[in-house]
Amino acid sequence: MTGGGNSKKKEKAKVAYVMSRFPHLPETFILREMSEIEDLGWEVCVYPLIHQKQHVVHPEAQRFLAKVRYSAFLSIRTMAANISQCFRDPFRYLRIFTVMVRGNLSSLKFLHRSLVIFPKAVQMGRKMQAEGVDCIHAHYATHPALAAWIINRFFSIPFIVTVHAHDIFVERAMLYEKLWQAAHIITISDFNRKFLRDRIGEWVEVKCTTNHCGVFPEKYSSQKESRNGLFSIISTGSLQPYKGQKYLIEAARLLMERGVPFRCTIIGAGELNTSLSAQIQAAGLRERVELAGPKNEDEVAAYLKQADCYVQPSIVDRSGKMEGIPVSLMEAMATGVPVIASSLSGIPELVEHNRSGLLVPPGDPDVLAESIFRLWNDPALAAELAANGKEVVSAKFNVHKNAPFVSKLLGRLLHEQ
Repeated sequence: MTGGGNSKKKEKAKVAYVMSRFPHLPETFILREMSEIEDLGWEVCVYPLIHQKQHVVHPEAQRFLAKVRYSAFLSIRTMAANISQCFRDPFRYLRIFTVMVRGNLSSLKFLHRSLVIFPKAVQMGRKMQAEGVDCIHAHYATHPALAAWIINRFFSIPFIVTVHAHDIFVERAMLYEKLWQAAHIITISDFNRKFLRDRIGEWVEVKCTTNHCGVFPEKYSSQKESRNGLFSIISTGSLQPYKGQKYLIEAARLLMERGVPFRCTIIGAGELNTSLSAQIQAAGLRERVELAGPKNEDEVAAYLKQADCYVQPSIVDRSGKMEGIPVSLMEAMATGVPVIASSLSGIPELVEHNRSGLLVPPGDPDVLAESIFRLWNDPALAAELAANGKEVVSAKFNVHKNAPFVSKLLGRLLHEQ
């Protein structure tokens, strides 16, 4: 008997993926994992907390649109589900609600959001139970893990959680309770696993396994396409402070002063679009640096085929937010593009300095500019780093190799029920 409570024999076990938004352009790593999990024999259904509406959607996301189960935050059905659950066992309902509130008192923002998520999660849990969901995989230890925790407490559907970056680096309201209740914890880097051990306790490391996010290496061509003889610099990421694009723009200004013939393309959208545009204008870089806006996976792959260098200029912002291991770095390395990245968080687990790429101090445009100049000035070094980086991704950051671990972990939950 599984946690889903479906007594009918099913051809495939069913896993519910819980995430904040779907479809969400930056989260290709979740999309790829779901695709591979389905190919490994699971039936995947998608339970996002927010119905994301966006103009640019990855082609692969189309595969899952019919599998999405949306629930309103406030609706007659949501209210009815909660009233029914409360009448069924009012003391249990109140107990779970109270634990949630107490666990989120340290953050007014998280407390407010938890009060909104709670009734929605109850409705999601009833849907999962009705359709025979066997287990849950929550991506991110913040609100998705909270929803999984609530569903588990009410309906006994087991869950695992994958922790990434801001979900443990910035605010950690109720993190102890969510991780304690999870059947297992996946960290996308050894850095994250040690981070949790140091802040939550040694017990958490026993439940943790590092399993890197990854790409489908075969989707990225190494065939270089010429781009007018200019040294092509590419960077991909949402335009947020912790992505550090302003340091890349400053490095571009320094390269222009040195007479390097380059073209820099920054792919992504976000809150800093206006300020970055102003910085480009003030530096006289309008003909050199382009904010290309959001692009889907296939479009990014096309840009990478034209690239001579990929840059990930990440920093730790004022709130403590920083990268996990950027999948965009993996995509560039899989394409055979030499990469430069900030030495922070789990990035050194992907990029080994002077072997599979170049590492620079966060927030240092002078060193960043010098590293780009080095690749421009030494094509042999660039080719060596690119070849080594491609091997690293194929061996360690390959969804075909890493998703089976997730599948085995989920399968273990079924046998433990």
